[in-house]
Amino acid sequence: MVRFVLASGSPRRKELLEQLGLEFEISSAHGEEIITKTLPADIVEELSRQKADEVADRYADTYKNDTCVIIGADTIVAFANEIMGKPKDEADAVRMLTLLAGNTHQVYTGVTLVVLENGARRAVTFHACTDVVMYPMTAAQVQAYVATGEPMDKAGAYAIQGKCAAYIKKINGEYNNVVGLPVARLMQELLALGLVS
Repeated sequence: MVRFVLASGSPRRKELLEQLGLEFEISSAHGEEIITKTLPADIVEELSRQKADEVADRYADTYKNDTCVIIGADTIVAFANEIMGKPKDEADAVRMLTLLAGNTHQVYTGVTLVVLENGARRAVTFHACTDVVMYPMTAAQVQAYVATGEPMDKAGAYAIQGKCAAYIKKINGEYNNVVGLPVARLMQELLALGLVS
């Protein structure tokens, strides 16, 4: 039997994983994020690996006989070489959205699968990138959106699946990657590893 553990407390990632029909438990990673890389793709891979490894360490003794798959993920928004995490405050959210409005930016999600099996441990790390094109927003529209509170816990200060959908012109890449987990790519990786059928 294969057990799945999501190393994230994100309600969006939980919903996306549920769409795959996988049964899983949640065990959030709480360790400090240490970034040694500079490119967005490398950063999200590095952070997803840290999260998955932290949780895998907790489960290593529990699953000596079962197969356990820890899923770690990290998402960042990048625009013009600036990496945008979650906004520090409302002013930071306004700054980010003002930069993104009317432009094309990239959303990167890194995913690490740590497989615990018969006392052994292996890991696979990958990332997905989606281009997001936003319509222009007036200063008043930016302020009104930030006032909803929705941007405050989102990378890049917006939720594509929320009220900001009104300003998304088009995307190139996997939609769910922008939400926080590239589930189609994840499923392909799980199939390749023989962990789902």
